Amino acid sequence: MRVAAILLAAGVGRRFSATTASPVAKQYLTLGGRPIIRHAADALSPHVDLLQPVGDTDALAEALHGLDTLPPVAGGATRQESVRAGLEALDRLPAAERPDLVLVHDGARPYVPAEVTQAVIAALATHPGAIPAVRVADTLKRGHDGVITATVPREDLYRAQTPQGFRFALLRDLHRGAAATDATDDAALLETAGHTVALVAGSEDNIKLTYEEDLMRLERLIGPTLLPRTGIGYDVHAFAENRPLILCGITVPHDRGLAGHSDADVGIHALCDAIYGALAEGDIGRHFPPSQNEWKDADSARFLVHAGERIRARGGMLVNADVTLICERPKIGPHSEAMRQRLADLLNVDIDRISVKATTSERLGFTGREEGIACTASATVLVP
Repeated sequence: MRVAAILLAAGVGRRFSATTASPVAKQYLTLGGRPIIRHAADALSPHVDLLQPVGDTDALAEALHGLDTLPPVAGGATRQESVRAGLEALDRLPAAERPDLVLVHDGARPYVPAEVTQAVIAALATHPGAIPAVRVADTLKRGHDGVITATVPREDLYRAQTPQGFRFALLRDLHRGAAATDATDDAALLETAGHTVALVAGSEDNIKLTYEEDLMRLERLIGPTLLPRTGIGYDVHAFAENRPLILCGITVPHDRGLAGHSDADVGIHALCDAIYGALAEGDIGRHFPPSQNEWKDADSARFLVHAGERIRARGGMLVNADVTLICERPKIGPHSEAMRQRLADLLNVDIDRISVKATTSERLGFTGREEGIACTASATVLVP
């Protein structure tokens, strides 16, 4: 028995877009480093002989690049029209390649346990249609204008999922004769025509991305396990005449600046080293060698932006950063909030993840003699 799957990706996800204002259709959002639709395709592929994507053909071709699928076909204005487009594309195959069974799956369901798909296919040996479903466990209420109008008995109620499975020729013929209807799923076409549809066990993890909270649940299921890693940075620069004093990206009024190849921002330099250390990617000198004239008098903000990009490129996130400036003068307190905001902006994180504070060395050592400024920093990141 040849099995095909129609992967639906033509929907615009109005309910999801209304809650997130996302400009990207939900099935193409990235989850665990891959588009959601790609996860759905990967889940189906081991169980089928043919995979027919339906939707935006260019977007599908990009999202499914490298996967063995039939050429994507354009979807329709309704779900039923999109399924029909997939069925007709399969029917145009040479007779020997056409499927005996067909699965119809929502591209916004990226996490389908293998046993669910296998159970649907197995049920088609004795039934013309089969769907995975989960029993309704919660008490159901009918409401109007913010008040309950009735309690709905939950006995024998199920939540339907996909992939739904059917005998190919039967579903094709029912779709061809259903031009005047708009079924919300394909099982309804068989029910209306008097065919039996089997129920097999679905899964609570077979989540359809509909609202923002669904995305968070899917991230926990599919996203990589993130482990905490902490790095420590230290830097020091001597005072120098006729240079501005730049600390943590902010120009601080003072009678001297700091000496260095770049703008000598001791705070950003220490923080960069902390981030690179947490990622085990060396230090700032490895990425921006002081021997290269390109970085002479450079704005250190560029260095910190790069460090933040390295976290994201590794699939990680910054948990927090803590910067301590060590000097007798100038006073850091009046500028600390501006420094926190600047660092947060450069790293593209919320300000509550950034701490900037200062201390003195009680007039001891080179900082106590006001010969320069030192800085320590720590950074904790989560990476796969």
